[in-house]
Amino acid sequence: MSKENKKSPFSIYWIYGALGIALISFNIFMNTTPSSTIKYKETLMELVDNKGVKNVKIINQSKAEFQLKNQGVAYVNQTNKLDFPKMKKMLKARKGKPTEVTFELENIGSPTNFEKALDDRGYHDYQNATEVNYLGDILGYLLPFVIIIIIWMFVMRRMSGGGGAGGGGGQIFNIGKSRAQVYEKGKSTNVTFKDVAGLVGAKEEIVEIVEFLKNPKKYTELGAKIPKGALLVGPPGTGKTLLAKAVAGEAKVPFFSLSGSDFVEMFVGVGASRVRDLFRQAKEKAPSIIFIDEIDAIGRARGKNNGFNSNDERENTLNQLLTEMDGFGTNSGVIILAATNRADVLDAALMRAGRFDRQIYVDMPDLNERKEIFQVHLKPLKLVEGLDIDFLAKQTPGFSGADIANLCNEAALIAARHNKKHVEKQDFLDAVDRIVGGLEKKNKIITKVEKKAIAFHEAGHATISWMLQYAHPLVKVTIVPRGQSLGAAWYLPEERSITTTEQILDQMCSALGGRAAEQLTFGKISTGALSDLEKVTKQAYAMVSIYGLNERVGNISYYDSQGRDSFTKPYSEDTARIIDEEVSKLVEGQYQRALQVLTENQDKLNALAEQLLTTEVIFKEDLERIFGNRQWESDELVEQTEVQSGEQNENQNESADQSENEKDSGVQSENLNESENQSEGGDQNESGETEAK
Repeated sequence: MSKENKKSPFSIYWIYGALGIALISFNIFMNTTPSSTIKYKETLMELVDNKGVKNVKIINQSKAEFQLKNQGVAYVNQTNKLDFPKMKKMLKARKGKPTEVTFELENIGSPTNFEKALDDRGYHDYQNATEVNYLGDILGYLLPFVIIIIIWMFVMRRMSGGGGAGGGGGQIFNIGKSRAQVYEKGKSTNVTFKDVAGLVGAKEEIVEIVEFLKNPKKYTELGAKIPKGALLVGPPGTGKTLLAKAVAGEAKVPFFSLSGSDFVEMFVGVGASRVRDLFRQAKEKAPSIIFIDEIDAIGRARGKNNGFNSNDERENTLNQLLTEMDGFGTNSGVIILAATNRADVLDAALMRAGRFDRQIYVDMPDLNERKEIFQVHLKPLKLVEGLDIDFLAKQTPGFSGADIANLCNEAALIAARHNKKHVEKQDFLDAVDRIVGGLEKKNKIITKVEKKAIAFHEAGHATISWMLQYAHPLVKVTIVPRGQSLGAAWYLPEERSITTTEQILDQMCSALGGRAAEQLTFGKISTGALSDLEKVTKQAYAMVSIYGLNERVGNISYYDSQGRDSFTKPYSEDTARIIDEEVSKLVEGQYQRALQVLTENQDKLNALAEQLLTTEVIFKEDLERIFGNRQWESDELVEQTEVQSGEQNENQNESADQSENEKDSGVQSENLNESENQSEGGDQNESGETEAK
């Protein structure tokens, strides 16, 4: 690390401390005289009686100083009472003339009585003197003001942000300065693009920006211009900030990093001032990159009602940011990166081309990307030999990069808790259960009746999901309490791009299987189906009012992606009544369907529940033993086998002289059709998966 990057140990407070110590020491030194202090007034009076003192001086009517005559020195050396032993040691320690040693009586009491006692003993050669401690008086006068000033400076420093990075927000007079953390002159985040697994498309866009900064001639020769900004959008934990850290580590240009909340302050006008200072610094060090994390803190859409929907200071900050990014002036060589998971609430002016030329969507990782992410996070772990990473990737659908990192760490903690030398496959499975379901509560008190109801409830879920074609395949069912749930079932959802009506209905029916099993077995229902009913209700309302999957309502969607109609309904009261009726009809229809399926397989339901009561945990193999293989999985296997054999026959009958160009064009056409199908259902899939979860 270079000398510029090392934090200087020097601080202005060291000067304050040194001055204070020097003043106190000087004051003590000035008040220190080569005298020996005595306590008792009788000591002086006894020396006066023996004609042994000289040069008695009464100072400030409070203390007295005196010296000894030769007979006084002799009397002190012969006497061992009062203060005489102490005076004897002082005279012995002081070499030279003992009659020149000055002693001090620290308290004379009443000055009048003290003078009268000396007069009564015939000693009249005393003097009254006044001594002034100028330094002490000055310090006593100035010290309260100094303390008040120091406290004021400390409080204002705290109010202004406590010395932010970038040379700005530490002092009250620099409160309008930028607080961005700057990476330059060899300072780096130590994160490169190799540390970012998956995110192939997002990395391509970001790498191109970094490449432009490193080799601009390659692009400018063709007339291309560098993008002014790139906005990283995606769910939490998918790697947006990690990509920015990789840019800071790879770009080799000044990198300004700060959060959207760093612009917000209690003082009016500070946010806009910090934006101006940030871009001024970036222009001075161009080419440079500015990264604003969580930009939705200042970039929310400006509302019409400023007194209710928005804050004037935040809007002023946004206006200044819009001006700096693409206003009348030029920002050549300054690229803005920003990240948010709330792109729907950002202002339209901020999102336009010329400010953020590229909007890069950082989506949840798919199967292959999860495998790459596992390979990164498994490197520091001591793993058992032959650990199947493909299996781990398949067991974690819907996990983000942050979730996978947490999973690997949790698995290592579980292995260490059990005193293992290596992290095994079972540790990862336990970690998945811990993250998804919560911590096991084996000591939770549950009555036998409640335990039986929970067992039949979970068995109902398992039975319905096994018997329906589009329900998610079951992995594990347990009646051991975890987190806030008394029982849980783990499924392995299929990773698909679109969801059909039949698939949603099968999932709803599976979710209602628990309550249907309670009704069928005990003739009564309980409150244990709360989460199931919540999920089913959301799915039903989504089908009717968002996806247009209801015949009576029709192909109409009342979904507001911008969230602007949160206080009003975009439909009439009659339509609202129709939506409620159709939702109720959907839910009740699937509940009756669940009752019918369970009635037809009641003996298998009872067998599954009894085994669950005995073992508390059942797996997919137990369902195969009771129900047999799923018909749908067998059909899929036969279909895959037929397709493979058909491809083999086709390959055998192909002409030997068929050119490679024809094969390549055929593959390209097939991929084109596939991409068209995916693009048709892409938007629908995003909302559908959210509702399903």
